[in-house]
Amino acid sequence: MRRKVREALLAYLFLVPSFLILGTFVFWPVGFSFVLSFFKWDFKNMRNPVFAGLENYREIFRFFPPMDHSFAQAFLWTCFLIFVSMCIVVAVYGIVRKNRTAWFLLIASILLYTFKEQLLRIFALVLSLSLLIIIVLKTKGYLSKHLAGLIAAVAGLTTLMLTFDKRFYTVVDFLLEGRDKNLFVKAMFNTFYYVVLSVPITIGLALGIALMLNSNIKFRAFFRTAYFIPFVTSVVAISLVWRWIFDDAYGLLNYFLSFLNVQKIAWLKDERWTIPTIAIVSIWRTVGYDAVIFLAGLQSIDRSYYEAAEVDGANATQKFLYITWPLLSPTTFFLLIVSLINAFKVFTEVYVLYSGLPGPYNNSGLTMVYYVFDRFYVQQRMGIACAAAYVLFAIILIFTLIQFKVGRNVVEYVS
Repeated sequence: MRRKVREALLAYLFLVPSFLILGTFVFWPVGFSFVLSFFKWDFKNMRNPVFAGLENYREIFRFFPPMDHSFAQAFLWTCFLIFVSMCIVVAVYGIVRKNRTAWFLLIASILLYTFKEQLLRIFALVLSLSLLIIIVLKTKGYLSKHLAGLIAAVAGLTTLMLTFDKRFYTVVDFLLEGRDKNLFVKAMFNTFYYVVLSVPITIGLALGIALMLNSNIKFRAFFRTAYFIPFVTSVVAISLVWRWIFDDAYGLLNYFLSFLNVQKIAWLKDERWTIPTIAIVSIWRTVGYDAVIFLAGLQSIDRSYYEAAEVDGANATQKFLYITWPLLSPTTFFLLIVSLINAFKVFTEVYVLYSGLPGPYNNSGLTMVYYVFDRFYVQQRMGIACAAAYVLFAIILIFTLIQFKVGRNVVEYVS
């Protein structure tokens, strides 16, 4: 017992320098900034911050003029559409399985979506919920993992289509309306737009490049270096070069597009192209890093799997779908988490491309990190900046937890 205690104390003594450095430069600033998010700390109250409770959080979500609908209403409508979509998909699945109860669920779902009278909606909601539970219980033994994923995907697509039905006020409508009435909501909208645009394209391009570099092509070492160089180059230098490339009068990009009879695009002056412009720079910079990680994952796959597939007569597509892609799932999972976190923190590209401004006009390039920067350093409203930073932290944490939850069922680790 004394020996174990002595070894533990000795180990912690060795860790004390690391704890001191991390505590001084990481844990203490993070904890102190969280406390300051509940204080009114600005230029006037620099020395004596005043406790404000949740006022800073309410301030960053205050709309001017006020919104016609609340976020709670939009969230409930979105949940309603998701529920209807699930009912429709499960009903169709039940009909295919020759389950008679599914016809009643389908009729109730249609009534639920079509009629707007409150009493009928409540009745159809209760009926649909009851039938949905019955059908799920009946088909539970026959529902495989892949089929459950297919049902979820179809329900998601159905929800996406129903989201744009103007009879319902969803979260998408709330963001579209709120971005013109609240800068933080606009920053959230721009950031989500950037994440959706950049992360999938970067992962897809990186996988394609890694597959090419993993094949027997000439000058592989040269191409590996060429693709990786942008990642280790200064972001400021890269953004300055891309400012010249995007120039609508003398830029190389419009010059090459002119050969395809494409009209000149005001990349840095049109707000419609602000987020795509930032995404292009980020994709070009990070695709090499992701490709190198994918390449390491490809080279760690045992060749015996491919040899066995060749014996069974598998073609290149089947090898990729049933060997390469499943065995690359740990690498893909890692890159998705890292890429998502980095995408939510985009700032430098915006600052350099637009000379310290959040886009050409109308705050079209305002991201969440830029919002924190503006509130902290420009307006010196540090309490609000801390609150906005922790909202960003909460969003990243939620997406990361979702990825870990999904990753447990999807990622295949092979020793």
